[in-house]
Amino acid sequence: MTPVRLRVRELRKAKGLSGAELARRAKVRPSTLSAIENNQTTGIAFDVLDRIATALGVDAAMLVVHTGRKAK
Repeated sequence: MTPVRLRVRELRKAKGLSGAELARRAKVRPSTLSAIENNQTTGIAFDVLDRIATALGVDAAMLVVHTGRKAK
């Protein structure tokens, strides 16, 4: 399973967004987004995950999709 933090970062970069811009679009604090991307959080509230997904133009499920690969 690809960690949420890596999916968020991967999609953010693919969209050409800075962390600050994604945080603004998702209406979350930049420090919150940074904590998610840097694995410095123990969990993510669904509403935050949903706002980030919406700002990235994807369904929230895409951020937590199982890839079928074993985690390293």
